[in-house]
Amino acid sequence: MKKRKKIALTIGDPAGIGTEIVLKAVIDENLLNICNPVIVGDRKVIEEAIESMSIPIDITCYDILDVRIIKNKRFKKSIPTKEGGIAAYNYIKKAVELASLKIVDAIVTAPISKESLKMANFRWPGHTEMLAELTQTKEYAMMFYSETLKLILVTTHIPFKEISKMITKDKVLKTIILAKKGCDMMGIDNPKLAIAGLNPHAGETGIFGEEEIKEIIPAIEEANKKGIKAIGPFPPDTLFWRACKEDFDVIVCMYHDQGLIPFKMLAFNKGVNLTVGLPFIRTSPDHGTAFDIAWKGLADQTSMIEAIKLATKLKI
Repeated sequence: MKKRKKIALTIGDPAGIGTEIVLKAVIDENLLNICNPVIVGDRKVIEEAIESMSIPIDITCYDILDVRIIKNKRFKKSIPTKEGGIAAYNYIKKAVELASLKIVDAIVTAPISKESLKMANFRWPGHTEMLAELTQTKEYAMMFYSETLKLILVTTHIPFKEISKMITKDKVLKTIILAKKGCDMMGIDNPKLAIAGLNPHAGETGIFGEEEIKEIIPAIEEANKKGIKAIGPFPPDTLFWRACKEDFDVIVCMYHDQGLIPFKMLAFNKGVNLTVGLPFIRTSPDHGTAFDIAWKGLADQTSMIEAIKLATKLKI
């Protein structure tokens, strides 16, 4: 019988939907057949979620690591708070410790709030950068997985006006290499990586911009010299359609919304975010804290379940 992986599940910002989707996910019988979940958060938050939303779970049957940041049930819900930012950080820090000590095989993180982190005086714009610093990881990238479409980002949470400055040969090449590493984690042999252009029509031979000629094409050429099958750059307006026809295994996207808009259109409820480059496996649902529906029992746990399933399949 195949050994079940032990997966640390952080509950995210306690004011958001994280606790609800974690609890709804772990009562799924199919998940319990493939992993042993360890819920990382505050027991008070978990108990409040079970009681207020009538989630049908016997929590005494589950392994809970009580971080004890929030000590009573009167914490603010459905809004960003300093308390939520501090709690979310501590849940992640504890999960990283478990993974680093190999007590768990992977971590799956429920959504956190960038605003809550800022209110708590943390400078990270999100999970990815926080995890990289906690693990002293220098080369990393955000990758997104679904059965229909898989992609990785060269740049992430930066203002749009700064994007073109960040599209350098070195950064594009590093992302292509990380894309290949992500494919290795997923068991995709000899992947074909499609590189998106930055400009309309991939620059149209320099007519609409020179980033493709000066930075992206040289990175593609260098990647191929390293034995990585990278092709492009392709006009972004047709590339995603081609990828969905399985012409390519992964798309290397130049910026956040270039990749995330089509990805979420196709896989909003089933998309998974994974961080490539960390010393352990980390996945996450591809959505946010959803404060507007938080603590109302309305959250859909599908993406959390998909994130846990993927975490059990990845290899590092």
